[in-house]
Amino acid sequence: MASDLLSPGTPVAPETPGDTIPRRGRRPDRLREPWAVRWLLRVVTVGYVFFLVAWPTSLVFRNAFADGTQGVLDALTDESVRLALQLTAEITVWSVLINLVFGVTIAMLLVRYRFPGKRLLSALIDVPLSVSPVVVGLSLLLVYNGRDGFLGTTLESIGVQIIFSAPGMVMATTFVALPLVIREVVPVLQEIGDEQEQAARSLGANAPQTFRRITLPAIKWAVVYGVVLSLARSLGEFGAVKIVSGNIVNQSQTATLVVEQKYQNFEQTSAYVVAALLAAAAMVCLVVVAILRPKESS
Repeated sequence: MASDLLSPGTPVAPETPGDTIPRRGRRPDRLREPWAVRWLLRVVTVGYVFFLVAWPTSLVFRNAFADGTQGVLDALTDESVRLALQLTAEITVWSVLINLVFGVTIAMLLVRYRFPGKRLLSALIDVPLSVSPVVVGLSLLLVYNGRDGFLGTTLESIGVQIIFSAPGMVMATTFVALPLVIREVVPVLQEIGDEQEQAARSLGANAPQTFRRITLPAIKWAVVYGVVLSLARSLGEFGAVKIVSGNIVNQSQTATLVVEQKYQNFEQTSAYVVAALLAAAAMVCLVVVAILRPKESS
């Protein structure tokens, strides 16, 4: 029978003209696309990625170095650029930490527990991916502004300012990167199941011990993958941060806002240098993800 012939350890007989059993690891000829179709798909895919991603991005790097290394050094030593990069790093770190804690917690809630409204909560988590960041910024402005915001007036009365300050920028950045950790951890939790966690609890382990010794080692690469994606997304956030920050030079400007301001002020070398720096950081994140993913599968 065919199943016997394909079982592990059974030698594969050489193909004969009348043989209908495909060799292991090789698609039968009748299922393979014509070579013209395969090459057409490759050309379309490579052309799409080249003209939409690779070429425009490479031009940013070329323009960043148009004035040589001195132009890059002048741009990076500009006080407004330096403060914007520092603020971007601080906001990104806080955003990633918040999304790490709440992302893993929400993923555990969605996979390990049943409760009313679970599907609605799962759908709401994807909202940041579907709405414009500008909408996110306006929403936060309506709730947390100190003049007539729903919560902002109360918070400012006790000395807590959200809008036009760092907390608002952290909230906006955290919002847009919220689903990334969750959507990486949820499939892994579903795949590993909860049998080992139940066994640990039956042996007397409490919840923190079960999470630290059983759950976390199983999901660690998914967590790292989500954190790296969240980091890349947070570095490049623009629309929501622009609305809640006020875009004040040397005070509430992030790197993306500096790029816009420099470009509009005809300081194009500085704009391209900062943009290239952000692109390089995102590429490093993607390379790290590409390196980590095979380790996760192994």
